[in-house]
Amino acid sequence: MAKEPLAEAGFYFDELTKLRVLEPDVSQKTAELQEECKEFVDKIGQFEKLVGGLIDLVDELAEEAESDKMKAIGARNLLKFVSKQREAQQQQLEALISEKKMQVERYRIEYEALIKVQSEQSEFIDQFILQK
Repeated sequence: MAKEPLAEAGFYFDELTKLRVLEPDVSQKTAELQEECKEFVDKIGQFEKLVGGLIDLVDELAEEAESDKMKAIGARNLLKFVSKQREAQQQQLEALISEKKMQVERYRIEYEALIKVQSEQSEFIDQFILQK
């Protein structure tokens, strides 16, 4: 009976017979909630560590991907450069071949002219010898 007037006034006794302002049920639920909050905070901390590790890993992979991307771009540019260089070299060689063909054609014409001159001179010599 002595507990009821105290309870009405908002005072309670706990299991150790200490005077409390909260009801024992509320006090117990508060302690449970506090423990659950502590566990939740611990789990959030673990989650944060996991996410931090994951972010670090993703950052490393991103850096590697960027590095590989730059290497690929460099290789592609080098390939384009080599291709253009070969095209230029091919054009130079084709120009040289064309020039040599023209030179061969000039030599052929000159040769035919010289053969004609030789033939004419041989004929002249033969006629000159026959006339004597």
